[in-house]
Amino acid sequence: MMFPCADPRRARAIQRLVARLPALAGAPIRIETIEGLRDRRGAIHAGAFLRQRRIVFDCTAAEFPRIFVHELFHFAWLCLGNPRRRSFEALLAGEGPAHGELGWSAEWRKRALAAADVHGRTRRWREYCCESFCDTAAWLYYGAAPHPEFTLPARYSARRRAWFRESVESRALSI
Repeated sequence: MMFPCADPRRARAIQRLVARLPALAGAPIRIETIEGLRDRRGAIHAGAFLRQRRIVFDCTAAEFPRIFVHELFHFAWLCLGNPRRRSFEALLAGEGPAHGELGWSAEWRKRALAAADVHGRTRRWREYCCESFCDTAAWLYYGAAPHPEFTLPARYSARRRAWFRESVESRALSI
């Protein structure tokens, strides 16, 4: 099994989600639940531990599909390679000062950006790009109705969808 998980309900949800994703290639990623999950800023719904190949969750069943896809795509971002990461960065830079995002994780980082971050490719910019990539994947693949965190204008979401079709869905996705 590509996603070993002790919780049978989550294991079934993962099977349904994986069926909607582009073809995946990579070693197994363990799925765990940890109550009271936190990072340096406070409570969080999940965390991806890339080197350990595991994802930990502290979220409801309703939140799980969207958050699972987001966290899984952290592994994809790592394996994407510089040319495709830079291509996604260029797509985001081309959005200019567009308000909104496809998830809170990217939105709060976007709000904190300055023009110098974009032009200098600062750590703040690169972290925003990663979170935006993962939030975009969650928006595309989690399979449910609109979510209040999906605030990006339609013309930009359509461009991101086209980028994913060309750059992600056209080949097996390494995770």
